[in-house]
Amino acid sequence: MVATSTVIMYGVMYLNTYAFEHVLWSETRAWMALVMGAVMAIVMLAFMLNMYKKKPMNIAIFAGGAASFAIALWLVRSQATVDDTDYMKAMIPHHSIAIMTSERAQISDPRVRKLADQIIEAQRREISEMKFLINDLERAN
Repeated sequence: MVATSTVIMYGVMYLNTYAFEHVLWSETRAWMALVMGAVMAIVMLAFMLNMYKKKPMNIAIFAGGAASFAIALWLVRSQATVDDTDYMKAMIPHHSIAIMTSERAQISDPRVRKLADQIIEAQRREISEMKFLINDLERAN
């Protein structure tokens, strides 16, 4: 159940991207899904502890959840596994979110609208540049 929910959470993290073409594999989001899955396992077991009488198994689940949380959080915060293309594949959905919120927010102040329009333009330009660089780097390898 926790593993299934963790996979679903990974997918749910992409629901606020502007365009489906901006949905790319992201190690950072995968590690973040594992962080959430580990926390969920600990919280669920804590709430249902009286239902599970095998103390050694409960301790193992708590310890496994805590270890998974710590390792996945370190991977998110350190970015140790993220290389050039991984970085850009994670940034494209992030930029896509900025486009969506800047375009769809109910902005009434002209200064804020101008800023939002500048953000949209910059994010689209940067997404195009990242796609070019990803293709270039992947072709070279």
